[in-house]
Amino acid sequence: MRGRSSSVGLVLLWFCSLMIGGAAGLRICSYNIQKFNKNKAANYRVMHTLTKIVSRCDICVLQDVVDPKLEAVKVLVASLNRSNKRYDEHHYEYLSSQSLGKASDDLEQYVFIYRTHLVKRLDQHQYEGKAFVRPPFAVHFSCNKTDIKKFVLVPLHTDPDHAVQEIDWLYDVFEEVSAKWNNTNVMFLGDFHAGCAYVTRDDKKNIRLFTNSNFSWLIGDREDTTVTDLTNCPYDRIVVHGQSFLQGIRPDSANVFNFGKEFRLRQAKVLLLSEHYPIEVRLKGSAPLLQAAPLLVLFSAIIRFFLPAL
Repeated sequence: MRGRSSSVGLVLLWFCSLMIGGAAGLRICSYNIQKFNKNKAANYRVMHTLTKIVSRCDICVLQDVVDPKLEAVKVLVASLNRSNKRYDEHHYEYLSSQSLGKASDDLEQYVFIYRTHLVKRLDQHQYEGKAFVRPPFAVHFSCNKTDIKKFVLVPLHTDPDHAVQEIDWLYDVFEEVSAKWNNTNVMFLGDFHAGCAYVTRDDKKNIRLFTNSNFSWLIGDREDTTVTDLTNCPYDRIVVHGQSFLQGIRPDSANVFNFGKEFRLRQAKVLLLSEHYPIEVRLKGSAPLLQAAPLLVLFSAIIRFFLPAL
């Protein structure tokens, strides 16, 4: 009797582990870390908190990185890999754009930090079309643990004075990268300044990512992605193209991550990192047993066999 109960427990544990592993999905994050450089990386408290933030993410896209020699980025990635040294599969790598901007004293980079055991970088592309102040840097990823196996991430940190125009130009970026990689599963993310005085309700009619119903805005207009009480603005956004990509995203998983509340930090400590909160979304994980009827039948038969022993 006890042996059968133990067997049932093992089978249930096996089933649940598969289900949890499949359902966990892939967390994609975006964070305007505001002038992230080697001086900021030298602050232990900042790096400790930043490591905790990024370690929650399978892919994290940082904006406003001012680190042409990648010294600060390397410190962060080393910290991430040290914090996960007990788990060999949790290894992080990074990919950076070149320094972008119109003035030599106002250049910044887009930096992707990602878990190599979960995602594979297929290709990268620096957009050179429209006159963005900080042109988008697109990366093509693959993941065999999500419903959407291949997808494109495109970060943008808009110039606030040209936010409406630059957000609209993302449609042209979509056309270029989707044709380049033959993949319309494109996600735009970053600090778009897409709210308050920079992008008003009337401005939306001039932005194709709003007027074209194929694009879904996952961080809504009522969200506040800023830290201080003086602002209540949805500057940071996540936008995806197409119904297939939208269906591959876990419902209600697009959120603003208030790490001050989560980590019990005072606002002054939060502002040491940035005036923005990170935003995130999760792709649905593959659930093999849910997608394989024969395995479900087998599992059902095993349970029926052992159930009387409980």
